[in-house]
Amino acid sequence: MHRTEVVVTGLGAITPLGGDVGTTWSALLAGESGIRGGVLPGHEDAGLAGTVAGTMAADPAASLPPARARRLDRSQQAALTAAAEAWADAGAPRVDPDRLASAIGTGIGGVRTLLREDDVLETAGTRRVSPRTVPMLMPNAAAALISIEYGARAGVYTPVSACSSGAEAIALGARLIRAGEADVVIAGGTEAAITPITVAGFVQAQALSRHTGDPASASRPFAADRGGFVLGEGAAVVVLESAEHAEARGARVHAVLAGAGIAADAHHITAPAPDGSGQISAMRKALAQAGLEPGRISHVNAHATGTPVGDVAEARAIGEVFGRATVTAPKAALGHLFGAAGAIEALIAVLSVEHGVIPPTRNLTAAGVDPDIDLDVVAERRDAPQEAVLSNSFGFGGQNVSLVVTRAGDTDTP
Repeated sequence: MHRTEVVVTGLGAITPLGGDVGTTWSALLAGESGIRGGVLPGHEDAGLAGTVAGTMAADPAASLPPARARRLDRSQQAALTAAAEAWADAGAPRVDPDRLASAIGTGIGGVRTLLREDDVLETAGTRRVSPRTVPMLMPNAAAALISIEYGARAGVYTPVSACSSGAEAIALGARLIRAGEADVVIAGGTEAAITPITVAGFVQAQALSRHTGDPASASRPFAADRGGFVLGEGAAVVVLESAEHAEARGARVHAVLAGAGIAADAHHITAPAPDGSGQISAMRKALAQAGLEPGRISHVNAHATGTPVGDVAEARAIGEVFGRATVTAPKAALGHLFGAAGAIEALIAVLSVEHGVIPPTRNLTAAGVDPDIDLDVVAERRDAPQEAVLSNSFGFGGQNVSLVVTRAGDTDTP
């Protein structure tokens, strides 16, 4: 039975490592860190003086006209910046608007706007609250703005599934193309939620890294001395197309989005299922859709946030599917971008197969890999052909998404 092949023709990003795809990728391969200290000035009395986070390396507002930037939440600014790069990278494809869709995931939406305007209400009254408050805070605004910007009338979708939001948006984009509902989908994730309330909440949950003395070493996925994750912000967007549509217009293809698997733990609002059943299911579904045996995967781009429980649980799930797999953990350099994490790491997987390289995992040199984690964790850049990469994104609520990306022209469509 013929199945529509989905290809990636455009890439865009703004991250803690760089203001675009090229600078982000170069910094990641060089082993640099996008984690910074002093990110919440003025909140010393709240006990947040030592907060470190992966703030965006460039101001997304700078890429937009000033008047427009003021009308957008920071998360929306980031999404539009990444989308513009991705659309240009794809060659600004000519496509029937009724065959073009937008799918942008986010974990929380415009929380910075919500908090700021609530402060205005409490200090200055109703008449000082911006009339743009609701469109600036609503989670679907980024996807809607991109739809308006590029005339996408096939649908506007906003997966809100915590840390797996961006990956789910990309999986949804592929589904729309395979279902015949769209020829092109602008898909990805965005997040800008480094705020006192989010940081305080995670501090109280004892989820954040305790290694804040040296910000660059704070995020330590798979390391024996890891102690929690580091917040990040940014956006990543890909342009997905049916292979037929891309070929007809002579588009350059970065890679093939060969498979996507979505599964739920149905276990706990924050903790993964102890047996890894949801994660295992998502990975196996992605492999099955791609028509690949586990041995065909060159490496796994792990979710690996740096939490003591989460990393071990994922390692066991990966081991159940692949055995002692080769893995990389970009959150060591980027931090955890929440709703954008799955999108930026899918983009990294695309670049890995396109350029034949596995990015390094930072911060393993001192204590090494946790002995309870039986994986080949890549600590130094490895240059070798990457036939296929599986990228994991696992979110609060037990929401698991795995994507399989293959080298263009390498695999046959089942």
